[in-house]
Amino acid sequence: MRINPLTQTDFYKTGHIFQYPAGTTEVYSNFTPRSSRLANVLPEYFDDKVVWFGLQAFIKSYLLQIWDDGFFKRPKAEVVAAYKRRMDTSLGVDAVSGDHIAALHDLGYLPLEIKALPEGSRVNMRVPVLTVRNTHPSAYWLTNYLESVLSNSLFKPTTSATTAFEYRKLLQAYAAMTGSPQDFVLWQAHDFSYRGMSGMHDAAASSAGHLLSFYGTDTISALDYLEEFYLANADTELIGGSVPATEHSVMCMGGMDDEVQTIRRLITDVYPSGIISVVSDTWDFFKVITTHAQTLKAEILARTPNALGQAKVVFRPDSGDPVDILCGRAFEVVTDTSDAALDAVGKGITVVQFESRFYDVQTNPSAGRAKFRLKELSAAEVKGAVECLWDGFGGTLSAKGYKVLNERVGLIYGDSITLARAHAILERLRQKGFASCNVVFGVGSYSYQGVTRDTFGWAVKSTSGVVNGERRELFKDPATDNGTKRSAKGLLRVEQEGNDFVLYDQQSPEQEAQGALQTVFRDGKLLREESLSTIRQRLWAQLS
Repeated sequence: MRINPLTQTDFYKTGHIFQYPAGTTEVYSNFTPRSSRLANVLPEYFDDKVVWFGLQAFIKSYLLQIWDDGFFKRPKAEVVAAYKRRMDTSLGVDAVSGDHIAALHDLGYLPLEIKALPEGSRVNMRVPVLTVRNTHPSAYWLTNYLESVLSNSLFKPTTSATTAFEYRKLLQAYAAMTGSPQDFVLWQAHDFSYRGMSGMHDAAASSAGHLLSFYGTDTISALDYLEEFYLANADTELIGGSVPATEHSVMCMGGMDDEVQTIRRLITDVYPSGIISVVSDTWDFFKVITTHAQTLKAEILARTPNALGQAKVVFRPDSGDPVDILCGRAFEVVTDTSDAALDAVGKGITVVQFESRFYDVQTNPSAGRAKFRLKELSAAEVKGAVECLWDGFGGTLSAKGYKVLNERVGLIYGDSITLARAHAILERLRQKGFASCNVVFGVGSYSYQGVTRDTFGWAVKSTSGVVNGERRELFKDPATDNGTKRSAKGLLRVEQEGNDFVLYDQQSPEQEAQGALQTVFRDGKLLREESLSTIRQRLWAQLS
């Protein structure tokens, strides 16, 4: 579908040109994260700031390319007629005229000024990341006409960039605690989200946000996005990367009985060096990392390192509880399995060892029978994947005394990972004496798509306007709201004070011209352009 920039809005916006007071010549608005109340973050690491990202791509792709190709380069009569037809058939004949559309086409450019904070900045709640206003008096309607597309184009990349940064902080903290290499953290959260996102553009923009904090992604188009919109150069800088990996169709095609032979062929013939990730739960995950892994131990250890010194076989579980699968289960030894004995098991422990066997204690749903029923578990399930690989392959100790698996084996878990689950995994591994670098997390759409504009309360609001030459300060403060929707008032200025951005409203035009909000776009031209490397450097400098 060819994108018509005039229809990238809500219907109710089309009539606002007639609703503003007569004599209106300017509308001044801002885009602001208002609240983190709904954000799925870790309170002990989150400091109520978002990572600002996505504006440069929005300007290049939408304000320049799409408006140029879909409006200014097309014949005026054609675009006006198309717009008038859409309005007439949807809102009623002559409900919206096309005169202002024709006037904008005659102007030949988008008469807007956008001022913004530098991308990669970490911005406090209730502080605008950008302001926008019309620069031509006849285009006062245009400022908020773009609200809808500005909002739906920008909330996702900046929300994903914020989520990724929260993963980065968590992983760096545990690397420091357990003596894991900090360089490994850059690859420890790998973007698995593409198939679960809301379309191609959403996936690319979101993963580009992920790549501000990490290098690992399976979203190929994110590299295209960053190369095109952020001056990234894959020939001279590392934008992002991945490794060869199997899927269930590959493992199934080899057959259950020949699973070990499938893995052998992959690690010796197809990928004799480098990293290969093998999905391992097609049938029996713990059989793969114990029996199969030991059968193939000599081949695994003998793999040839590539130019980067890598020769790792990474096992990938893809089902079950990720915390238990990786870390194992806490258990208590009991001398009998009566209801009374099981009732006495420590709070939070659901596994018992009885006569050298392990059992998962489950509530019995059958009335009139024993309160509990027991499901036998293997010793491997109780140990967890990391400990199983340690038993089979050994490893070394970090500088902090934590166990690090043999460099030829590793684990990645990519099913329903969240910040909370990642935290639980890292903490349980630490308590068991294992370093954080023993696992990689596949961060998917559960983290990156399970968000909305409300995750950080993003909103575009007008705070100033000009009517008959007189500037008017605008604001909203609904009596029925809890204060979240209360807006700033008048012209705005943002100052960086220490590590924070601070908003000052009700500013004079001279004051508004100062501060950290800098003009990025004016009258159809991108005036400030920054590279991926600059944005990463700005963001990484804020890691404590």
